[in-house]
Amino acid sequence: MTSPTQPAPAPSRVCFQLRVKPDLLDEYLRRHSPVWPEMLAEIAAAGRRNYSLFLGEGGQLIGYYETDDDAAARAYLAASPIAARWEAEMSRFFVGLEGRPDQAAAPLTEVFNLHDQLTESTPS
Repeated sequence: MTSPTQPAPAPSRVCFQLRVKPDLLDEYLRRHSPVWPEMLAEIAAAGRRNYSLFLGEGGQLIGYYETDDDAAARAYLAASPIAARWEAEMSRFFVGLEGRPDQAAAPLTEVFNLHDQLTESTPS
């Protein structure tokens, strides 16, 4: 817990990239409209928020979410039977992916964040 004089730590921003098989794009989109309610609840219970997926040319998929503890969120979902079932169904959609999509997608390195730089450049 933080004291009134200590600000809460900034959430981690996590971005990842996967590639959806072009011949399965339509089905992939149908599966996300909507996502199972119990899977949505597990994502939230894991501590992920502001979670979005963006689809680009050729099946390029970019995911983004924020969390206070990404290792804990990943561990929670890794142990979740609901997430395991969802990911087992979703794994066939991705090119060159071994294992569960949520666990196998490597985070991208953040190189710029407007809010952080504005905050750092503002005198106290």
